[in-house]
Amino acid sequence: MSLFNEIGGEGAVDAAVDIFYRKVLKDDRIKRFFDGVDMNKQAAKQKAFLTMAFGGPHNYSGADMRKGHAHLVAQGLNDSHFDAVMEHLGGTLAELKVPGHLIAQAAAIAESTRHDILGK
Repeated sequence: MSLFNEIGGEGAVDAAVDIFYRKVLKDDRIKRFFDGVDMNKQAAKQKAFLTMAFGGPHNYSGADMRKGHAHLVAQGLNDSHFDAVMEHLGGTLAELKVPGHLIAQAAAIAESTRHDILGK
C-alpha cells in the first residue's frame, strides 16, 4: 500500500496541506518567501505534488523543483528555511495523528528534495 493510501488518501493530504500552510504563514523564519503568492494556487500545487510523491495519482504538472525554487534561492532560501518547512510538515502530520513510522516516510520523501529545492 502506498504512503498516500496509508495516511488516508486525498482527504488526508488536503487537510495536511491546509494545516501546513497555516503554520508556514505564521512562521517568521519563512513566511516572507510566500509574500505575493496566490496561496490557493500554491496549496493546489502542493496537494498534487504530495499526492504524487506519496504514491497517489500523478496529476502534478508544476515546474521541476530546482527551477521552481530558483527565485527563492536568489532571495536567500537556505538549509535553515528548509529545516523549518520540514518541522512544520512533521508537526502537521503528528497533529493529524499520522503514525510515527509514516511521518518518517513522508519526511524522507520531503528530505530527498532538499538539494534540488536549494539549488545544490
